[in-house]
Amino acid sequence: MAKTHQVLTHPAPGTVVPVRSYTDEQKAKIEALREYADTQLLPESDLYYPWELIWLNKPDTMARYMRAAKWNLEDAKRRLKGTMEWRRDFKPDLIPPDEVRIESETGKIILNGFDNEGRPILYMRPGRENTETSPRQLRHLVWCLERAKDFMPPGQESLVIIVDYKSTTLRTNPSISVARKVLNILQNHYVETLGRALVVNLPMLLNFFYKGIAPFLDPVTRDKMRFNPDLFELIPKEQLDADFGGDFEYEFEPNSYWEQIVSFCKIAPDGTRLDDAAPKPAEDTPGDAPVVAVAPPIETLAEEDAIRCAPSILCGSAF
Repeated sequence: MAKTHQVLTHPAPGTVVPVRSYTDEQKAKIEALREYADTQLLPESDLYYPWELIWLNKPDTMARYMRAAKWNLEDAKRRLKGTMEWRRDFKPDLIPPDEVRIESETGKIILNGFDNEGRPILYMRPGRENTETSPRQLRHLVWCLERAKDFMPPGQESLVIIVDYKSTTLRTNPSISVARKVLNILQNHYVETLGRALVVNLPMLLNFFYKGIAPFLDPVTRDKMRFNPDLFELIPKEQLDADFGGDFEYEFEPNSYWEQIVSFCKIAPDGTRLDDAAPKPAEDTPGDAPVVAVAPPIETLAEEDAIRCAPSILCGSAF
């Protein structure tokens, strides 16, 4: 495959995205959680009300929180309320691109390509760190998570994170305290969003880092982590970055990358969404636009309601 600056915005042709199905009892709990969410909604006069409603109406929101709570409705309510309060304060869906753009200039976090099940791939390269520790770093990560949600094809609810420790040093690796803050947000407010966490090129020097965060990892999250796995078993070669042995010879160029992500996700300068047609890939996207097979049909009440109405890993719930 020729070298390119073009970001992959669709899964490989023929990719089958598994869609979850639920029992009648589980459907009833999903519906009950949605009814509870309506009682917690902001008043319509609040400027953030439309964005909160959009998030609640997404096909996966209620089901993810029920699964994270292991189908305990009261626990799911507690978790959902906590995230609603966090989103009102953090406003992850309204982060202006220019606020976090500087964090993307070295390609330390890149959204590009999909795995065998249509999960978007988020590459993290700590060795490319270019800024000092600050709240903006966290906002950039959250911005990237929101964009990964935008990339998900119909029926897909999770993403893949590939953490590449090549060239990472003690100076560029995040501290354990920072990692804990990041993981707290990921597991508490992006529940059931991690499909796989693949760690590659981890030097012996940094083994202590994972030992330091291990006590805070939920067992479900730990089960999703793999160290130095065979990436070809999980990701089509044409979707895998050539740095990891794939055929996709992507060359990172900061301006081109940023503009493609913002354009595809239809993000306005103030962080809101541009009100026009659904995003389409650029004309020179490698290969034909794929047809994603979704099987079986949508079965959850949350998915049906949302369609009628129509976003490195830890602690406390399942990310």
